[in-house]
Amino acid sequence: MYYSDEQIIIERIKCGPYDNNAYILICKETNESIIIDTPMDPEKLITASLETTPKTILITHNHMDHIYGYSEVLNALKTDSGIGEHDANALPTEPDYKIIDGQIFSIGNLKIKAIHTPGHTPGSTCFLVNKQLFTGDTLFPGGPGKTQTPENFRQIVQSITEKLFTLDDSIQFHPGHGEGSTLSKSLAEFKIFKSKSHDTSLCGDVEWA
Repeated sequence: MYYSDEQIIIERIKCGPYDNNAYILICKETNESIIIDTPMDPEKLITASLETTPKTILITHNHMDHIYGYSEVLNALKTDSGIGEHDANALPTEPDYKIIDGQIFSIGNLKIKAIHTPGHTPGSTCFLVNKQLFTGDTLFPGGPGKTQTPENFRQIVQSITEKLFTLDDSIQFHPGHGEGSTLSKSLAEFKIFKSKSHDTSLCGDVEWA
C-alpha cells in the first residue's frame, strides 16, 4: 500500500524503463476505483486493479510512456476512459469522454477534481482528491515537467503557480515519474527560482533551485 487514510487507499504501480507511476485510487467503503495513467507493464496494473471495482481510467497527458498500456488495460478492465480535451487526438482509440477543467469524478465517497495544467502538453491534467494531488508530468520535486519551447515553459509555470500553488500547501503531490513531495516544499523551491534572473529562451528540463 502506497497511501491510506480514513476514506481512500492509493496504490502506486511502478512501470517500465522510465520509472513511470500508475495510480489506483480506491474508495475504502465501496472498493470502487479510478486508475490514473496506463504506462508500460500493463499486466501489473491490471492485476492490482482487478482486486477492486474499476470505474474509469483517467489519463494525465498523451505522451506514449503514459498511455503505452492503454488499450490492454481498457480491454481487460472493461471500463471507460477520459483524457484532457486538448490531448484526446493521440490515444490509440477515441476516449469515452474529454476532460475539462474543474470536472468532478465520483467513486464511492470520493470526489476527484480535474485541473487543466497546460505546458508539458496542451491537455495536461492534474487530479485532486482530498489532499492528494496527481500531477502527471506537470510538477515534480525540484521543478516542472519538460517543455519544448519558451512559450510552453511560461505556460507550465503559469499553470503551476495559478492552479497548483494556490491550493492548500500541505497537499501531497504524486508525479508521473519517481517520488512525490508537498506543495509547500515545491513552492519554497520555486521562490528561489523566481528570485533569480533567467534567459527568456529558457525551456527544456528546468530545475527550480
